[in-house]
Amino acid sequence: MTQLKEKKLVASPDDRKIAVVVPCYKVRNHILGVLQSIPAEVDLVVCVDDACPDGSGDFIEQNCQDKRVLVVRHDVNQGVGGAVLTGFEVALEKAMDVAVKIDGDGQMDPALLPLFVKPILEGRADYTKGNRFWDVKYLRKMPVVRLFGNAVLGFMSKFSTGYWQSMDPTNGYIALHLKAFRLLQREKIAKRFFFESDLLFNLCLIRAVVQDIPMKAVYADEVSNLRVSRIVGPFLKGHLKNFSKRIFYNYILRDFNVASFEIILGLLLLCFGIVEGSAFWYRSVAEGIVTTSGQVMLAALPILVGIQLLVSAINYDVSNTPKEPVHRYIE
Repeated sequence: MTQLKEKKLVASPDDRKIAVVVPCYKVRNHILGVLQSIPAEVDLVVCVDDACPDGSGDFIEQNCQDKRVLVVRHDVNQGVGGAVLTGFEVALEKAMDVAVKIDGDGQMDPALLPLFVKPILEGRADYTKGNRFWDVKYLRKMPVVRLFGNAVLGFMSKFSTGYWQSMDPTNGYIALHLKAFRLLQREKIAKRFFFESDLLFNLCLIRAVVQDIPMKAVYADEVSNLRVSRIVGPFLKGHLKNFSKRIFYNYILRDFNVASFEIILGLLLLCFGIVEGSAFWYRSVAEGIVTTSGQVMLAALPILVGIQLLVSAINYDVSNTPKEPVHRYIE
């Protein structure tokens, strides 16, 4: 029985329907070239005109003859995340199996699309995303500020999402099995620049399997609306919020295991040691009372044990990354 089930899952990936979603906002100079480059294996191309001031939707309808292309319009700009979610919803309504998001500014090579959908069609992943950090030689063309910003954001993303093996969280070249998409609370996903990171967080809540796909970093004459200095603060706030939610959901509400014990006891010991140490230090400075070795140990030992417990909890969290794609078990 198991053999028949596994055979059905991977026997005919060619029968699966693939959709491409292209958010369109000020991309008239590149959009036609992007649409022409989309592989023939794609069944549907959803272009979302996100209240574009340049009239991207009208431009596409007037100049693109590809019958796979469907233009959808937003009356109010919703940001790249809002456009992608709308496109994924349309793909779901059209009975597609996998949806791939490709930007309309030419930064993402549509020829890479088979690499993104293959792990999903073969039942090895629910979600795939590009990773420009895979090969060091590709990073030479990336601006230093963006390289540093992405590294910082990637580190924060590991804590907030639990996908410790994943990097380049702001990479917008993504593919998602629409059965997994159905499980997400789509109305709670951020719709602007935090979209990709927040989508990863929501995927972790349903225990989806995520796989990185190596790709080159491409920078030509396109204009990016993303400024690292502007988004680091809001991203930090968003990651801290998601990290708190993830720890509570996964280690307190849904399950209570050894990592739960280590997190709670580790935080208590760490806080106790810091408070005690601060109190002893204040008395020493303000009142001239010499801190004894016993008092130093009373503050230092809980801090050291607390840190050790928290490091052990992180190690457990790293090994707890989802390994079974959820879409395989959804009708």
